[in-house]
Amino acid sequence: MKISADALLFDNDGTLISSLESVHRCWSRWAREYGIPAEDFERVELHGRPASDIIGDLLPAHRVPEARARIDELELADVAGGGVVALPGTVELLGRLPVDRWAVVTSANRELAEARLAAVGISPALLISADDITRGKPDPEPFLLAADKLGFDPVRCVVFEDAPAGLAAGRAAGMRTVALTTTADREQLVADVVVKDLSAVSVKATEGGLEITAGE
Repeated sequence: MKISADALLFDNDGTLISSLESVHRCWSRWAREYGIPAEDFERVELHGRPASDIIGDLLPAHRVPEARARIDELELADVAGGGVVALPGTVELLGRLPVDRWAVVTSANRELAEARLAAVGISPALLISADDITRGKPDPEPFLLAADKLGFDPVRCVVFEDAPAGLAAGRAAGMRTVALTTTADREQLVADVVVKDLSAVSVKATEGGLEITAGE
């Protein structure tokens, strides 16, 4: 599939990088510390959602700030322990993009997102994190903010996501979507095109914008 666009908006974990081992390790420890029953913890969707939203599903509202600070502490400390890797195609694709035509849009807080990206040598010119928004994915706010900061019409932006919540946010923003099957089954992903990972995507910069080819 060929797509013409002005800018590309990438989710981070599961799209550009993988830190799933770290995520599950830290959240499992967090759940034990807060006495969350295993059956309650297992029913909550961790991937692609802001930490505060996840915690809000498990604890009373008055405990969310303190519990959020604790998971932030655990995840940031865990970056240095390894377990963060660039997914196939990430480094090559980003290296071909003009720096002012792409952004990372993540549900993680800024400090954690920057640490994980730095661990694989990625330094985006624009990063939209949980610290920049009031409503996280699946709300379109994060992607709309990224488009605004880059200075492009949302309908001319393409979202790259691996999580159903992120894809829903991209669709709600009026953007075209490319889904990656890195963390979810193809049947769970509603998008304009579905690929295995970013190694199945190529981009050519032109005077009029970006020409994307996406396919297996």
